Amino acid sequence: MSAVQSVGPKDLPVLQEQVEAIVAEARRQGASACEVAVSLEQGLSTTVRQREVETVEFNRDQGFGITLYLGQRKGSASTSASGPEAIRETVAAALAIARHTSEDDCSGLADAALMAREVPELDLYHHWDISPEQAIEQALVCEAAAFDADSRIVNADGTSLNTHQGVRVYGNSHGFIGGYASTRHSLSCVMIAEGGGQMQRDYWYDVNRQGPLLADPRS
Repeated sequence: MSAVQSVGPKDLPVLQEQVEAIVAEARRQGASACEVAVSLEQGLSTTVRQREVETVEFNRDQGFGITLYLGQRKGSASTSASGPEAIRETVAAALAIARHTSEDDCSGLADAALMAREVPELDLYHHWDISPEQAIEQALVCEAAAFDADSRIVNADGTSLNTHQGVRVYGNSHGFIGGYASTRHSLSCVMIAEGGGQMQRDYWYDVNRQGPLLADPRS
């Protein structure tokens, strides 16, 4: 996945604008308070088994979770569409739910004074420009290393390389809005050993924010 196509920090301003627009729409429709969470995610997953490619999967998903309050009444709805009409309909659905719920003294947003004033940079995002072919090769190398580890390892139950990147933004009617981008890369294998008339299944894996820092299974 190229850097141009990848989900990352560059998407934060757009998602923040969408969250602000949803909060404004909720107020327009009569909500007394509102909170919105949006996520945009993208990933690549490859799996090999017995030295053959089993799956290559791409995913790209976006979703909005909207929670509205009418006093102490609460309603929630979600949508994967970001168009104005879809947002209006989702807000209206959440309000309709709120009108039919019972009042709850503990329902509502946290006090405005408790909202974060600064969002620290935690260095969570590290794009990995890896192609499907390279991901398959790394999975094959991992499986081969597992077979080489012990002659009793006689079968493979799947070796996978996964790379995921996403952006999340949260905002509410107190005026708070914040978000972050993050990555998660992993390499794992499940193998089957046989000895003394018995078989055992076990696994190895590694996870890292930075793909190039994943452990070398041959070492």
